[in-house]
Amino acid sequence: MLDKTKLKSTMPEPETAVLIGLVTGRSTREQVEEYLDELAFLASTAQADTRKVFMQSLDKPDVRTFVGSGKLQEIKEYVEEHEIDILIFDDELSPTQLRNLEREIPERKILDRPNLILDIFASRARTAHAKTQVELAQYQYLLPRLTNMWTHLQKQKGGIGMKGPGEKEIETDRRIIRDRIAALKKDLAKIDRQMATQRSNRGAMVRVALVGYTNAGKSTLMNLMSKSDVFAEDKLFATLDTTVRKVVLDNLPFLLSDTVGFIRKLPHQLIESFKSTLDETRESDLLLHVIDVSHPHFEDHMAVVEGTLAEIGSDDKPVLYVFNKIDQIPLAPTDFDPTREELLAGLRERMVRTGKDCHFISAHTRDGVDELRSELYERVREIHMKRYPYNAFLY
Repeated sequence: MLDKTKLKSTMPEPETAVLIGLVTGRSTREQVEEYLDELAFLASTAQADTRKVFMQSLDKPDVRTFVGSGKLQEIKEYVEEHEIDILIFDDELSPTQLRNLEREIPERKILDRPNLILDIFASRARTAHAKTQVELAQYQYLLPRLTNMWTHLQKQKGGIGMKGPGEKEIETDRRIIRDRIAALKKDLAKIDRQMATQRSNRGAMVRVALVGYTNAGKSTLMNLMSKSDVFAEDKLFATLDTTVRKVVLDNLPFLLSDTVGFIRKLPHQLIESFKSTLDETRESDLLLHVIDVSHPHFEDHMAVVEGTLAEIGSDDKPVLYVFNKIDQIPLAPTDFDPTREELLAGLRERMVRTGKDCHFISAHTRDGVDELRSELYERVREIHMKRYPYNAFLY
């Protein structure tokens, strides 16, 4: 009989990590604490176990080590004493800062937030399109950071005449990466043309796109609306590829798409690489902006999404704001605090004052979903009537 006590798990042990954030003149300590909470969620998504969080207050990041020599020594002592595997910084490190940190704390992985997000995207990419987009973003991030960082990349070009006299290994790596970037851009352009053809073949149906901060519940709402089985879980960036489903409400058909979630400090390389994926958003007729209203900083998340939409040229679209997870709003701890219903009523009033149409739902319990469906039907019908006035008698 098999002795289960002698079996070892095949799952690798999670790597241990410390998180480092900086409070500058442009941010408060409370804001940085919230950013670091999100960074811990990112680290958890990447299968890292956060052991300690370090915060430093400076007028601006130290040009050499980001946090200054004193704080760096404190971090180094903790990392060595507790045998920490990874140091994760909440802001992007310059090539010089990265090089100095690797010199000061050798034999440890040094990551910044963009690098961590890229790593999560790489682990979650499933289709050829997503894999190509992520690989391109990774190489574009890596290229300026190659100095004194021997990558020992697989030499995809070889043979006589490929390495010039006296060419250093770093120069060879740079050349290989540039060649790989050029090849990936070529592959991506080909895939983009194929996807553009697919979009054009869908005809002139009304298009609705789900957008929102990562983990706001877009995929769960997609499954409810389209009765499909889109992958959804309580993790960041569960969806990378755009999923498009045909939805029919009271005999009125339209296309509903679920896109990659946004997040603050999203690497610009990713935004650039994923612009073709976000074409579904740019070409949509209506946006459903899904918001996790149970999150204490959901209004900051709204601002991040709106800023990203402006960056990709989709800020002129009509938007229906869908405040999700109303069942998860914390209950008032005392009689003097507003109840869940009072909080939602106040939020609705604020949205109306700013001219934003909104609905409050729980995709989990389905509260408010029928009302959202009715509103969505009216919105799609209005767009459809303008496009096909001769079909008015059908709907």
